[in-house]
Amino acid sequence: MSNILWKSLVISPAVLGATLLVSTTAMAAPNTTTEVSPADKQAAAEVAQKPAEIIAQAAPTSDDAKVLEQVTRYSKEGNNSQAQVTSVSQFSDVQPTDWAFQALQSLVERYGCIAGYPNGTYRGNRALTRYEFAAGLNACLDRVNELIATATADLVTKQDLATLQRLQEEFSAELATLRGRVDSLEARTAELEANQFSTTTKLVGEAIFAVSDAFGGNTGDVNNTVFQDRVRLGLETSFTGRDKLTTRLAAGNASAFDLRDQNNLPVDTREGTQTYQVGSTGNNSVRIDRLTYEAPIGPAQVYLAASGGRHHQYAAVNNPYFHDGDDGGNGALSTFASESPIYRIGGGAGIALNIPFSSGGSIFKPSSITLGYLSSEANNPGAGSGLFNGNYSALGQLNFAVGDRLALAATYVHAYNGTGSSLFDSGITGTNGDSPIGGVVGTRQANLLTAAANSNSYGISAAFRPSDKLSISGFVTYHDVNQVGAGNDYEAWSYGGGIALPDFGKKGNVLGIFGGAEPYARGRIVPGVAGVGGNAPIHVEGFYKYRVSDNISVTPGVIWLRAPGQNDAEENAFIGTLRTTFTF
Repeated sequence: MSNILWKSLVISPAVLGATLLVSTTAMAAPNTTTEVSPADKQAAAEVAQKPAEIIAQAAPTSDDAKVLEQVTRYSKEGNNSQAQVTSVSQFSDVQPTDWAFQALQSLVERYGCIAGYPNGTYRGNRALTRYEFAAGLNACLDRVNELIATATADLVTKQDLATLQRLQEEFSAELATLRGRVDSLEARTAELEANQFSTTTKLVGEAIFAVSDAFGGNTGDVNNTVFQDRVRLGLETSFTGRDKLTTRLAAGNASAFDLRDQNNLPVDTREGTQTYQVGSTGNNSVRIDRLTYEAPIGPAQVYLAASGGRHHQYAAVNNPYFHDGDDGGNGALSTFASESPIYRIGGGAGIALNIPFSSGGSIFKPSSITLGYLSSEANNPGAGSGLFNGNYSALGQLNFAVGDRLALAATYVHAYNGTGSSLFDSGITGTNGDSPIGGVVGTRQANLLTAAANSNSYGISAAFRPSDKLSISGFVTYHDVNQVGAGNDYEAWSYGGGIALPDFGKKGNVLGIFGGAEPYARGRIVPGVAGVGGNAPIHVEGFYKYRVSDNISVTPGVIWLRAPGQNDAEENAFIGTLRTTFTF
């Protein structure tokens, strides 16, 4: 008996069931009191026709050393971890035409003796190790013990018990090892659960390659085709499974195009800024781009930013398919089409809360309120800086959902900015040439603050999904800016809307068209900017994101800018981009 079991190690896992059935049935045959069901007789008869033939083919030599070497080699193939199954149909590689199908069906569905692999395969044409055989044997022994405990005295004979005892003795070492491994695993699991502190960190990254050019009259003459990039590497760490610490590094070499008017004069504007150009260092130098922590506290979601915080990181922007996280490379091309400009007012370090207040029982479900405070000079202890005395923005937003097709939001932002800063700066400080960075969206007239200013901004946004193949979204914002000094106040407006066709042409693709007016301040005179600027700066954008694979997408698109910079000497500008995004 032990010799047959040993030789069966180089055969198929099907022989496990065959050996158990055939050996116990054969040894118990002289005793007429043994009861065997018709189904078991049929399964045993089918399997009994094969074992001797397969054993002879699988072990052509009597050299046990070679047999052991073969078993060792097979044991290293694939993943040997097992998971119990309850139906033979769960095995993707077992067909009803297989010679041992009925035997396996009986063992699995009637007795639960056979285990498969986590990927849903049985691997019947592969040799099994002694540990795998022992695991299956142990499962059968547990089932037999249940039958002995519940059945009548004459159901199991002495010969059957003797056979089972020899099987247990033959594989006692393997069974003991398996039990030891399980005990060790349970102990380690219990220790982790008791401590409830297990850090899990994964690397997430994004690399953008973009070929871009600007066209149209004087603008086309002064610009050349460029190949720009941006790379982000982030570490996302969870301590409880529900929280997330984000540490992100970024580098890029992108810069904006030089837009011109009819007189070939430069147009100082941040219109047409693309998402991968935000925060670019210009020379691919690496910097900490984001350091935030998000965690639930009761029903509320808490957001903490130590660096690189943005309002759109925690607040719902209601612009699906155009907005891709934090200026990612799989949404719209431009910052304007990505989200409402109201979320670009301020940024840096601070805290935010998202608190649900209605989960059912009304037409608005679920609903929540979002509160946030970010300061771009929180790390500076100097005069007029710090967490509360420097540039800051405080956001409040009511979020509503009507069913699962319509989302609405009403947003208010109060901000303070020092002299020479920009209203829509996303908390990014620095210089762009010899002037302040100038913001990341909108015209110079809407951005530049010539004196310290308090601003109050109001916005509404909506997203409507009439079907799974169509999404419509839009926003309107109004900004009331009060600067120090008589007659120095101004108002700014912005509005936009877009239509997105997800899965257009292929699952994962997106066709998007977005249009509107970037932030502008009509009638405002700004030093260094020619003219009053009475024309609304219209922005129209079209793009098609083609998903090459789960990790690669290619997005060609065109941006049309009418009257960039609100310039009276209007000249249209076109920006064409072919963006390739790699995510991992």
